[in-house]
Formats: sequence, C-alpha cells, structure tokens
Amino acid sequence: LSIYRPIIYGNTATVLTPRERDALPHPDHTHRWTVAVRSAASEPDSDEVGGADDLSYFIKRVTFKLHDTYANPSRNVDKPPFEVSETGWGEFEITIRITFITESGEKAMTLYHHLKLHPWTASGDPEIPPLDVAMKLGPVHSWQYDEIVFNDPYQNFLNLLTAHPPTPLPKAKRRGVPEFNTLMEKEEADRLEE
Repeated sequence: LSIYRPIIYGNTATVLTPRERDALPHPDHTHRWTVAVRSAASEPDSDEVGGADDLSYFIKRVTFKLHDTYANPSRNVDKPPFEVSETGWGEFEITIRITFITESGEKAMTLYHHLKLHPWTASGDPEIPPLDVAMKLGPVHSWQYDEIVFNDPYQNFLNLLTAHPPTPLPKAKRRGVPEFNTLMEKEEADRLEE
C-alpha cells in the first residue's frame, strides 16, 4: 500500500524599496524572500502559492539551512507555516530537512532548493534586470512540486493520513498567482511519455 501527499517547496522574493533598504541593518540587502514547504493546492482567491492544507498532521519539523553568512543559519520550524523569511542580496542553495511525526516511523527527508531572487527579463535574456525594472515585474516565484510517498505505513499513521485527504489541485490555471494544477500534471506526463 502506498499513500502520497502533494507538497511544494521553494520561495517567493520581492525587491525592497529604497525606504525599506534604508531601514535595514544591512543596506546592501536588495530583496525580501520567503522559503517554504507547503501543501500543493492554493487557497481560493489567495495571493499565496500553495498552503491550502495544514501539513502538521504528518510533519513534525522543517529545518531550513541558510547560507552561513546569516545569523543562526539553521532554522527549525516546528509548526505551520513551515517557512522562513529574510532579506538578502544573493542567491544560494538552501537545504530543507523534513522530519515526520514519531507515529509515522519514517526517516527524515532532505530536499534542496536554489533561492531565486531575480526574474528573467521579458526578452528571456538571462541577465539580471536593474532593481527598478525587477520591482515593476513583481514578485519572483520559484516553486517545485513533489509528492511524499509513504509505502506500507503503520496502521495508526495510515488512519491519520486517510483522515486528512489533501485538497485536490484545480483542473486548470486560474488568473493571478502561479499555482500547480492537474493540467500541468497531464502535460508533464505527456512530455515524459513522448
């Protein structure tokens, strides 16, 4: 028996205004960003990507390992939302360790996410646009869809999982914030098949 839970992990980033930058202890920081682990489905009419479901019924802790230049670079988050927000100027790899509840009997899993702060320009040119142009482009979203699969779970953990079914993904893309949907899943399956 296998049972899965769809999640997303990744980040959003926005350019700081000159006033926000001046208020920071690090005036060289150019962006505010949030890295997170969330359920894959988004709340209807929400500006947030994912997060429709509370994952704490099977996730005990998420540890985000940031760049060593941050104070306390290893951040433990023991309750939802499983996210860390910071400011900075550079992109780097974040290690994400998900620890499951004791009843699961599952080992922790590790994911890796490259923090993305800068958008591609409209022309597709990989050059980083100036901050004023990036600010007009709006928030940068960098999310990865994944499914956590539990094979032959203990009966009490299976009962817990079946008592909390995930919110289904929408059939197609809605306007507004980027989100995962069943059409994307089908397109990916078709690409793999081809």
